[in-house]
Amino acid sequence: MKKNILFILFLTVIGIAGAVVSCKVPDELQEVTVSGRRIMVNNEPYIIKGICYHPVPKGSDQRSFQSLSRDLELMKEAGINTIRVYAPIDDIEVLNAFDAAGIKVIVGFGYNQDGNFDILSGSFIEYVNKYKSHKAILLWELGNEYNYHPEWFEGDLKNWYRAMNEAAELIHKNDPDHPVTTAHGELPDDLALSSCPNIDVWGMNVYRWDDPNDIFSQWEKISNKPMYLSEAGGDSYMTISKSGYEKGVNEKAQAGANAKILESVFNHMDVGSGVTLFSFTDGWWKAGNNATQDIGGWAPNSTGVPYDGTPNEEFWGIVDIDRNKKETFEIVKQKYNELSK
Repeated sequence: MKKNILFILFLTVIGIAGAVVSCKVPDELQEVTVSGRRIMVNNEPYIIKGICYHPVPKGSDQRSFQSLSRDLELMKEAGINTIRVYAPIDDIEVLNAFDAAGIKVIVGFGYNQDGNFDILSGSFIEYVNKYKSHKAILLWELGNEYNYHPEWFEGDLKNWYRAMNEAAELIHKNDPDHPVTTAHGELPDDLALSSCPNIDVWGMNVYRWDDPNDIFSQWEKISNKPMYLSEAGGDSYMTISKSGYEKGVNEKAQAGANAKILESVFNHMDVGSGVTLFSFTDGWWKAGNNATQDIGGWAPNSTGVPYDGTPNEEFWGIVDIDRNKKETFEIVKQKYNELSK
């Protein structure tokens, strides 16, 4: 009997401790919700003025935050209020730094990351529960363009959509204060939408030259949920001369494309909730030698990337790998800061 009483007292103490840990001070609360087509932070509409962020140093293929202080300075100057990361940041000091800078984080979870906060193992929910009270968190994101890879799911995308929807449901049960999104390749079809009712916000990676206008009207016809462009933009290398831009390194082509893309995004705020432009810094790790900047092997006119149809993977940054500003940095700065006035 005495042991049972002690055990009950122990559970009571644990329950009280748990309640203390999970409670939120009102002036600290950063509740993120969905209202109609809007993402809301503390009941105020939130516009994503974002950037995709995966900083990998020269000579490496691993993400590093060694340049975080400089990166935050540049992001604040550019008016960036949101970053989108492709893998969770399991470092409280890094998340604290983003919060102190007034920058929120869209946290991406992969399907199979060898058990490292991934969907397949279920370990992603450990991360959610660890950081769900952190003020830097904006959205939980499941997958990145997985609809382009049915081969990862036994040749059937239904397997992915089922896993994604179940993962979103589990997040909802554990964290009611942050919506769940995904980065879908282009406009979701009927199968994706009908299979994934638990996705609250649809992110879309959209490369339609320099004109994504149609994506907003197309989305408006098929869904009343919030959406944003989880990737969009242009790179700073022209594989061929085209559209008035010369072959070779060409920052003017990138700046021109991003100016038109951002104008389109912010002209459709009745449907969309913003953009995380691709990307913050050049990635030398993507093609060839990690210690040099390589052009890559895509054929011209093979994609919707402006203006040569070639995604030169190592030239997408609004700053280069040494954090020198490209011409497009000033475009982003102008467009993002205009929304703050």
